[in-house]
Amino acid sequence: MSTSERAVPSPFAKTLRSAIARSGLSLDRIQARLQAGGVPVSVTALSYWQSGKRQPERPSSISAVRVLEDVLGLQHGELLSLLPPPRPRGLPSRRQADGVVKFPMEALRILLERVGAPHALEQQHRLNLLNLHDRCEIAAGGRQRSLTTRSVFHATADQQDRWILVYDHGGAPAPTLHELRNCRSGRVEVDPEHGLTVAELVFDRPIHRGETYLIEYTLTNGGPPYPDCENTYYREFRRPIREYLLEIRFDEAGELRKCWQYARRAGAENEERRALHLDTAGGVHAVALDYGPGVFGISWE
Repeated sequence: MSTSERAVPSPFAKTLRSAIARSGLSLDRIQARLQAGGVPVSVTALSYWQSGKRQPERPSSISAVRVLEDVLGLQHGELLSLLPPPRPRGLPSRRQADGVVKFPMEALRILLERVGAPHALEQQHRLNLLNLHDRCEIAAGGRQRSLTTRSVFHATADQQDRWILVYDHGGAPAPTLHELRNCRSGRVEVDPEHGLTVAELVFDRPIHRGETYLIEYTLTNGGPPYPDCENTYYREFRRPIREYLLEIRFDEAGELRKCWQYARRAGAENEERRALHLDTAGGVHAVALDYGPGVFGISWE
């Protein structure tokens, strides 16, 4: 939904807004009480819920509504009964049944312009991503604590000195960016409504045609409790990549019943799946070679 569109308040939004008004509590105070109850919800999310711009859908958001009923002095189920049936669990809300990721492109274009890369989506790429390694840390309760990424690039032109990072954090607050190797953060822009962060990763030195370059960074979520990741992590590749390695590390590996990798190439009718087995360090991994365009990820129960 663009900011110019006017949301039509749902019964849930109307009831929530009235309850907040009767309580006399500010959204900041409500957020603090939810946090004390173990369910972190941003003030922005609460504002969207009461205005009707969004409705709670994630399991963590549904849990927050239960606590919200107590905070506002409502009967149990008074708000929950007004919500539509939740979407199927295990898939991020942006990833559709056909494997395509529904992405807010116009919001992304605005952020790219703010970081000085307005034509990043259309211009010919001068840095090819050869190798990508994601290590996702899952804390107690199946929530994502952090993501560490190592990227290797190959330059096809001279004077290449930065990479534009786009991170989709959905309804969760924006994570904190930590530079680990060979780069520093430049301009960073966040769109909390659409759950997007765009950041410049500036190289320690410019590289030239034919050179390769490696960077490493971590995105850390606030917590505990950390944001719910709906028991999955994936990447959407719009261009082919030579190698993608995805690791998932679990604090509570003993609680898992099963884990699998999935892949859906652009234009394919079916999704490929393969069972994964925990290693001795409490993690799993999956590798995609010469992959893309398409979606590749790991899910678990």
